[in-house]
Amino acid sequence: MAKEWLSKQTNITASTVRSYQRYLAYTFTAFGHKTITEITTPDVLAVCRTLEARGIIETAHRVKMTCGLVFRFAIATGRATYDPTQALRGALQPVITTHQAAITDPSQVARLMQDIQGYDGHYTTIYALKLAPLVFVRPSELRSAKWSEINLEVKEWRYFVNKTKTEHIVPLSSQAVKLLADLKAISSHSEYVFPSIRSNKRPMSENTINAALRRLGYTSEQMCGHGFRAMARTILDEVLGYPIEIIEMQLAHAVKDANGRAYNRTKYREQRHKMMQHWSDYLDGLQVGNVVNVRFGGGAA
Repeated sequence: MAKEWLSKQTNITASTVRSYQRYLAYTFTAFGHKTITEITTPDVLAVCRTLEARGIIETAHRVKMTCGLVFRFAIATGRATYDPTQALRGALQPVITTHQAAITDPSQVARLMQDIQGYDGHYTTIYALKLAPLVFVRPSELRSAKWSEINLEVKEWRYFVNKTKTEHIVPLSSQAVKLLADLKAISSHSEYVFPSIRSNKRPMSENTINAALRRLGYTSEQMCGHGFRAMARTILDEVLGYPIEIIEMQLAHAVKDANGRAYNRTKYREQRHKMMQHWSDYLDGLQVGNVVNVRFGGGAA
């Protein structure tokens, strides 16, 4: 029934189809052996609760929503009489959003990356602006980065995340390593990777990245420093097809396993290294207008 419903969705993008397929895969595993009329409200809730326990609240809501679309299709075609997701209204944990301005359309991201490459300003700002999309950390974490936290030999940046009270590992792509190596040659006199213009004993201003984006012509409603995180999350998921758990781990979100336990910071370390290199290569391709959307696992988008 779900596959039949999805085959009727001819006016949606390929990335949306893939998202629906991913949401439905959770339900196929849980109750895919049942007929449409055998599935109960507790069946759907159990799947959503499992996702909530892993910390992917938005995915739980999207799975419930997608189930509802399938059930309503079954009702409309005379093969079911009720939608069990209706009784779940208000049952799931709420999704908390911050509404940070972000560019997530690949064609617009391509223009943004081109503009960033052409930015003309102070050298620390240039390097920070180029590195921001490659590592997509929180702006406060980027500006306060210290050389003592970065190991260019193993291609990793490790620092303590105040928000989650844990150490975070940022795998560094070859592009990020080159930027940092070039920057270190001219700013190693400071403990900070991006020292303030006025004093090398302080990190750069918290508004530096946003000010640079405004100079490039992007308004506060279009893009902000925090927006690089949403940009990466959206495209890594919807275009490049990476599992949401790996993306959330890289965003330093508090991802939990099926038993409600927080994942160790080294979880998916190898996959995250590969993802970060893929991401940098993808952005390079967008910048020069020559990109192939090879998805996680090797398939083309």
